[in-house]
Amino acid sequence: MKRLFLFAFYLIGITSITLAQKNFATEANGYVHQKSKTYEWPTDSAVLKKLDQWQDLKFGIMFHWGVYSIPGITESWLLCSEDRFSERRKRVSDGMNYEEFKQWYWDLDRLFNPTQFEPSKWADIMSDAGCKYLIFTTKHHDGFCMFDTQLTDYKITNTPYKNGKYANIAYHVFDAFRQKGFMIGAYFSKPDFHHQDYWDPFWATPDRNPNYDLKKYPEKWESFKKFTAGQIEELMSNYGSIDILWLDGGQVRPPKYDINLNNIIDNARKKQPGLLAVDRTVPGRNENYQTPEQSIPKEQLPNPWESCLTLGKTWGWAPNTQYKSSAWVINVLSEITAKGGCLALNVGPTPQGTIEEEAVSVLKEVGKWLRQNGEAIYNTRTAREYHYGNTWFTANKDGKTLYAIYALPEGEKLPSTIEWENNIPTGNVVLLQNGKKVKYSVQNNKVTVYIPKGLKNEALAFKFKVKK
Repeated sequence: MKRLFLFAFYLIGITSITLAQKNFATEANGYVHQKSKTYEWPTDSAVLKKLDQWQDLKFGIMFHWGVYSIPGITESWLLCSEDRFSERRKRVSDGMNYEEFKQWYWDLDRLFNPTQFEPSKWADIMSDAGCKYLIFTTKHHDGFCMFDTQLTDYKITNTPYKNGKYANIAYHVFDAFRQKGFMIGAYFSKPDFHHQDYWDPFWATPDRNPNYDLKKYPEKWESFKKFTAGQIEELMSNYGSIDILWLDGGQVRPPKYDINLNNIIDNARKKQPGLLAVDRTVPGRNENYQTPEQSIPKEQLPNPWESCLTLGKTWGWAPNTQYKSSAWVINVLSEITAKGGCLALNVGPTPQGTIEEEAVSVLKEVGKWLRQNGEAIYNTRTAREYHYGNTWFTANKDGKTLYAIYALPEGEKLPSTIEWENNIPTGNVVLLQNGKKVKYSVQNNKVTVYIPKGLKNEALAFKFKVKK
């Protein structure tokens, strides 16, 4: 009866929760993962080949979508009793105590019915935006599965959408994006707060870790390890070609919380040769690229990496969110590319299964810019001299052709000239957006490029040869 009451309470109280979320949604995520401190290069030739192909793509799209999207609250973390998340929970719980809130959150699956979901539309939008690879949340820390797992009932195919056209959502997302030529990445959370062998309901849940002594109850942890391996096996076996297994939840790692990930990845690669394993923040053989979150490294990095950044203020959908501009996306993409990384730009789909029009509008502008200037981004590698003022430099793979991307600060007009030191052109400097040569001069190792009049106030990309 208590669960039914809480469920009814949600239906009645969703307006007040949404209003509470209005203020929360304007805040940046306060908890982010930094990149790991060391990097170990893969030795598998198929993995190295896939890694090189991934580094060509530069621009990916990430989706956070799950039961947390229904009220538009922070994904999973509000279930955790750590102080930083308890404070957030107060703003959206309408007085529910902790146990009531957890049950309310997990019961949100009863409302998940995204009847407007069309995966091909998502793929069209992101292809038009110039994105080249996908990271999709198959399961976040709350344990709700966006795929038709056979190992738990807490899944999308056990909701009001179970008879929907695309009920096995992850399958259809992967298929739609694969048809557009995207590299496919499956986000998967190693921790599972819903699983009784991760958080046993007999005990309190004080933090993000398992809530029992693994040495005292080894059979429970063995059961959870089997469950995790089984779910990853399902994803690797039944969802077409998968290029990236993007593993979140870095607290689940040896020696204390060992899930035998080496064996899991080895078995996954039997089904998916060359699979990139991204065991984020856990350095070693299973972190094939690093993933600084909501940040960009200060300098170039010598190893593969990806910044995962949100287009809105939060990872999942939130009401009244504020989206960043197309200029911001272009500028950070240019910086990340010049520093040797890739950008995974996150968008949170609505509870109905759509991408908000404001986000689509931003992405369309990014796509227009990339169609004219993408040569300076895609398939490039780093230049030794990669930065001067607002200008970022990339290079083609033979290093003979450089690209200079002037990242126009938001709200500013184009200057009459752009200057940089080093990276001295030999021959013509060409403006990529129209293929025309521009005038420039060189004096005392400083290049001055004269900007033609009448150009749109946006980032400019130039192409030129240099001596090697």
